[in-house]
Amino acid sequence: MTLDQIRLDRPAAGLQRLEGRFGGHAYDLHRHETYGIGLTLYGVQQFHYRGSLRASRARQVLVLHPDEAHDGHAGEGRAFAYRMLYLDPAAISQALDGASPPHVAEAVGHDPETARVIEEAFVDFPQPLEPLAIDATIGRLADLLARRGDGSPRRGRGSVALRAVRQARDFLVAESHRAVGSDELERVSGLDRFTLARHFRSVFGTSPHRYQVGRRLMRAQALIGEGSPLSDAAAAAGFADQSHLTRHFSARFGVTPGRWAALSRRS
Repeated sequence: MTLDQIRLDRPAAGLQRLEGRFGGHAYDLHRHETYGIGLTLYGVQQFHYRGSLRASRARQVLVLHPDEAHDGHAGEGRAFAYRMLYLDPAAISQALDGASPPHVAEAVGHDPETARVIEEAFVDFPQPLEPLAIDATIGRLADLLARRGDGSPRRGRGSVALRAVRQARDFLVAESHRAVGSDELERVSGLDRFTLARHFRSVFGTSPHRYQVGRRLMRAQALIGEGSPLSDAAAAAGFADQSHLTRHFSARFGVTPGRWAALSRRS
């Protein structure tokens, strides 16, 4: 019988790695503010995505876009294992000289080049990747995404807007222990909240609010993985209480904080 398990490292320079295995239900419907680029190692990984049920089999690669809802479970009565790289869309954009992140229509397919990049990123997992290895991984995946994209990469909206949204992003990361107001982001970025939201989504693939909640949830996730009580993790990440954390955590990661704690302890 397969023992469900998740191993996750800390995000670094726009990249985070996850390795998991499941014998049945894995995740409820949820979404990320990052790309998810994964490789199924064995079994059948099924998930609902863009209105239909998809299946990724052994050695197939899957590409999930930022802010796209999906779930996950074992298919055809077979346990599955997989590796996933979560990439900041802004890192992809930067690697493509400021072009908007590519849109890949086909969620699952055979892609030996991308599979090799993922495997190389996990050679020493869970040991941290060296900075140059992170840069190389992001650069290669950006090129591969652009190659698979359904159109020519669109150029960014301009250096002033790019600097503004990066300033807003850095502020949200620094203040990940609390809720940030729109007026604060206006002062930091120099843009009104609606212009900022439009440019922010162009660069990061999601809204400032969803990005901020995501940073706070990743903070809580790390604390829970280290053994912090759920109530303490909720408070440290700026959530009103444990139930508030649970609602957002489940929507972001597809599992409850309690289940995440149990899966992390099996690593």
